[in-house]
Parts: sequence; structure tokens; C-alpha cells
Amino acid sequence: MIEAIHQIWTEKYRPKTLNDIVLSSETRDILNKFKEDKSIPNLLLVGPPGVGKTSIAKIIVNHILECDYLYINASDENGIDTIRNKVISFAQTKSLNGGIKVVICDEMDGLSGDAMRAMRNTMEEYSISTRFILTANYKHKIIPALQSRCQTLSFNYELKDAVVRCFNILQAENVTLTKEQKDPFLKLVKTYFPDLRKIVNELQKSSFNGCLAIKDVSNVDKFANQLFTQLQTKDIVSCRRYAIENEGEFYGDYTI
Repeated sequence: MIEAIHQIWTEKYRPKTLNDIVLSSETRDILNKFKEDKSIPNLLLVGPPGVGKTSIAKIIVNHILECDYLYINASDENGIDTIRNKVISFAQTKSLNGGIKVVICDEMDGLSGDAMRAMRNTMEEYSISTRFILTANYKHKIIPALQSRCQTLSFNYELKDAVVRCFNILQAENVTLTKEQKDPFLKLVKTYFPDLRKIVNELQKSSFNGCLAIKDVSNVDKFANQLFTQLQTKDIVSCRRYAIENEGEFYGDYTI
């Protein structure tokens, strides 16, 4: 099982330390300060899919604080019972080393309104011993009362940093990037940026026997332009027909 997981590049190269992850300089400075202080405030990590929110949350608990923590995926456990039965029970107990504990609530924007309000009260009641790290794709879906109790970190980074990270992964996998594949490689990174997870998945899919063979993703731009032109005619039936007819070309995954 472990060997199979390691064959998946997104898991094999999932960042384990601050040095591994692609971050903006501002966010890295903030996290390094947490490392120096060995303490964090309640955090709300916000950004699109694939930018490293969950990885950072786990790096904080495993390598910065080295603390006890509870991980919850709010998309799967999104009711108030999760807060009552899991979060509060965890927050009530003392940590093994006497330090602070952390609750990671991943995909927080999937939590119900009642559960968010219960989380707000739990944050206040156990603030001395427990910190909360919330991750979300959409900040506006988090109730203001929770936002005000957290320090928000918005995740973004430069395109060039994504290119370097992907190039290093190809080197580690002994995949040769030829001159002919250089432009398609850069175009692929740019197309799916900033979703680094998606980029790495596409690179693995395009790697064969130590070589990279990337399908020309420029067709996506052509498809988008044509669809936009048809949308201007307000002929919805025609637009849907065009999208369905071209679905096979993009495997049903429209990145436009």
C-alpha cells in the first residue's frame, strides 16, 4: 500500500517541511515567525484548491509545534454533532506534553451554519489550551464571527515558483525535458496554475519511460474562445451542444 501511494506523485512529493512547500515570501515569513515562537493564533487558511492549505496545516502541527492535534474534514463531517462529540471532547483533555493542542478543520466552508456557530463558542471556551486551523477555498462562506477570531492567511505564489517546483519533480523522477517539450511544459503549468496538485497530476500522466509527452493544452484556449463567442449569441442549446461535442477532447475537465 505504501509503495502504491509513493507511485502517486502528488503524495510522494507532498511537502513535509516549510522548505518543501511553494509559498509567497510574506506567508513564509509569517510561518517562520510561528516556528521561532513555537506558538500560533487561530488561523484561517484561504486559497483555491491545490495550493497547499492542508499541507501547511499538517506542517504546522507536525514540524513547527510538534503538538497533539485532531484532524476533521468538514466536507465529510459537516454537522453540529461533529463539534459536540469530537472537537469539544478533544479540546477538554490535556495534551500529553502539557503544551497547546490544535484542531485542524479542513474544507471549513463545507461546515453547516449551526456547526460554525458552535465552533465559534468552542474557540472562545478553550482558547487557553487549544488552537484552531481552518482551511477554506472561499473566505466569504465562513461566518464573520469565525473570521474575526482567526488570523487569515491567503495562499498565493508566483508562476515561476511553480515552474521550478515541477521541474525539480521531473528531475527527481529522471524524466527528461527536451527542447521540444519545454514550451508545452510551460504552457501546461500556466494553464492549471495555481493548482499545483493538478499540474503534478498532469505531468505524471504525460510521463512515459523517462520522457515527457505533453498534449497541446492550447486547444483549451481555442475551445474557450469559441464557447465565449457562442455565448454572446445567447443560444444556450447551441452552447451546450458545442460543449458536449468537445467533452472528449478535455476529458470533461474544463479548466477555463
